[in-house]
Amino acid sequence: MTTISEAITTIKKAESDANKLVEDTKAKSSEMIREAKSKSDETIEQAKESAHSEAEKITFEAETNAKKEAFHINNETNEKVEITKSKATVMVDEASEVIVKSIL
Repeated sequence: MTTISEAITTIKKAESDANKLVEDTKAKSSEMIREAKSKSDETIEQAKESAHSEAEKITFEAETNAKKEAFHINNETNEKVEITKSKATVMVDEASEVIVKSIL
């Protein structure tokens, strides 16, 4: 009889150990899922911050280049305006001489 009793005790202990193992595995699995989610969220946040920083850098560079180009265009335009004014002034002087000569 002790053999059957020992066998039953061994079986119950094995069942108990198996149940404990299943519970421990579920707990560990849940913890691993939480850690993975946390790391995933952290990675996503870092990627967002990096993308935002890169976008700001690109925007700043584009604005800087646009300002340089606008400054360059402005300088060219001012030079052309001055040349045109000089030519116009010469023509006004010539026109004045023609008018004065025709009146006299």
